[in-house]
Amino acid sequence: MSTVEHPPETRASRPRSEQAGPWSDGLGRAGARAGQTLLIAAVAVGLIVIMLRVSVVVLAVLVALILASAVSPLVRWLVGKGWSHLWATLMSFLVILLVAGGVITGVVLAIRNEWQGLVESALEGWQQLQDLVTNGPIPIDASVIDDATQQASDFLASGDYASGLASGTLTGISAATNFLTGLILMIVVLFFLLKDGPKINSFMLRWFRGETRAKLAESVDRSSEVLGGYVRGTATVAAVDAILIGIGLFIVGVPLALPLAVVTFIGGFIPIVGATAAGILAALVALVTTGPVEALIVIAIVIGVNQIEGNLLQPVVMGRTLSLHALIVLLALTIGTIVGGIFGAILAVPYTAVAWTLIQVWSHRYQSGDDPVLGKDPLSPQDRASRKASRSQREKYRKISQTEQDGEDLSASEETAEPEDPAQRQAVETGLPDSSGSTGDPGTSGSDPAQR
Repeated sequence: MSTVEHPPETRASRPRSEQAGPWSDGLGRAGARAGQTLLIAAVAVGLIVIMLRVSVVVLAVLVALILASAVSPLVRWLVGKGWSHLWATLMSFLVILLVAGGVITGVVLAIRNEWQGLVESALEGWQQLQDLVTNGPIPIDASVIDDATQQASDFLASGDYASGLASGTLTGISAATNFLTGLILMIVVLFFLLKDGPKINSFMLRWFRGETRAKLAESVDRSSEVLGGYVRGTATVAAVDAILIGIGLFIVGVPLALPLAVVTFIGGFIPIVGATAAGILAALVALVTTGPVEALIVIAIVIGVNQIEGNLLQPVVMGRTLSLHALIVLLALTIGTIVGGIFGAILAVPYTAVAWTLIQVWSHRYQSGDDPVLGKDPLSPQDRASRKASRSQREKYRKISQTEQDGEDLSASEETAEPEDPAQRQAVETGLPDSSGSTGDPGTSGSDPAQR
């Protein structure tokens, strides 16, 4: 039996309809990719416009998520001590209200009577600094400084910067009403996240299966760790900075030490920029109230505290929670400030860290390790998201990835055969304990996917 060898199919032998078309060459493929890129960009712009329309809701949910991530360990600890989930949630919620109320009350009481003097001292110090620059060895035209100051003031007062919360909301509602609405909504969302967070997570994961469900579960865990660690670490570091700088200002003799320490604490929630701005303000006040020598001492104190923060407090308290380069932090702060004002500046960095964590969870294209040509790996092994999962979490993700049922009862495929013993059959049908002494319950053997 002979075999007939068919010649390889050539381009000329193909039908004319199957030959290369206008989209098959390099320019056509580039055009297709450009069209896809424009379509994705249009969808992204549409989503951004929608979120800006409901910016109050978006900000309330983002703040509630970050606070819930910070306080959820307390809820789990109380539940582990025997508390019911509802009472653990109420206690944690009460702790949040007391801490937040105490901080706000302390800030108001600290700066209420001295705020005017703080502003006047800062303005006078800025004027003295401007005179020193214009009359120094390298004179600078005062009009240049005035123009720069005016542009900065116009930017801060412009609608593009100050309308972070109120842009696109219902016409005629004041900013105060929007803030109050967002605050109430944030409190409600926070309560339900603390109370029903595991149920919400389980409900969302059950729409997916297999490896996708495992990756989503890992994304939730890593994001919660990043947000919670950032809030707890930042609050601790900001409090230590405020105490140290406040003590230094008190020793130097700066009269507005308490409100300056409060400003330092608030500025600590804005990485890099907040600490720098608080240090500049403290130096300007010291320059006016005490003199240039004391101002230099204050600058030295601020620099020393910042060094302690960067080299000791941040690594010990926050660990490697963010794992972001300083350039990414600055870019995130800039974009967040332009889009959402002060709230955008506060929330930009932690959610940028969450985005970087999700990229690591869902993408496997990054080649880790040292390369003979590229050199040392710029990403430390401790910064990788895969290294931050505990052994129990990895086992949970492995079990979740084995779930492949689609739209079916997870326990239906694992039901055992009907018991042959009449006493056991009656116990299963009635739901009463088995009188024969058997402790097994065939109706619940496969009800928990985590036990599969």
